[in-house]
Amino acid sequence: MAGFRETWLMALMVAISLVTMPGAHAQNKKKKNEPPKINNDSANPVVPLTDEQQIDYMLSEYLGAWQIGDAERLHKNYAEDVSVVSGGWNAPVIGWTNFLAMYQQQRLHLKQVRMDRMNTYIKVNGTTAWTCYQWEFEAVVDGTPKEARGQTTLVLVKKENRWLITHDHTSIAESTKQSQPAAPGGAPANTPIPENKPPSQ
Repeated sequence: MAGFRETWLMALMVAISLVTMPGAHAQNKKKKNEPPKINNDSANPVVPLTDEQQIDYMLSEYLGAWQIGDAERLHKNYAEDVSVVSGGWNAPVIGWTNFLAMYQQQRLHLKQVRMDRMNTYIKVNGTTAWTCYQWEFEAVVDGTPKEARGQTTLVLVKKENRWLITHDHTSIAESTKQSQPAAPGGAPANTPIPENKPPSQ
């Protein structure tokens, strides 16, 4: 009887091991076949981009963050010592912290923001680059629909394989439409919201 019980226990153990082994083997195989995790942000793309392509991608990312009010995502595109010049008659803003305070103050007045970028030109010279583009801006400013259009020029530096905005200069163009402009385009936080007329250039 003892021999029968031992034989039965051995058979049961073998059966259990046969049932569980393929599952364990399959899990190991599954782990081996999983593709590696890849960080595919603009600084580390799967397909290497040219510097011009990286900058163009960064511009889209930065304008998207600006439109939705995502200061954290916006920050990753700016150098800490950025200088910002607006289309209005204001002193330059120096440093990310000062720019952020102005940006957040202005965002409180804006809803339904839309920004379209066009006619972008990018020039790379080693680890320095500059880009200029035109923009059209629409938003509801303190409950009133507003429009503006203008141009932005950015100076960028490449640090740790990322392009960062180190200088931002935005100008508002004269409006040809009846509605009054509200804020600048490429970096709208640079300019205070005009009251009833576009700023003179």
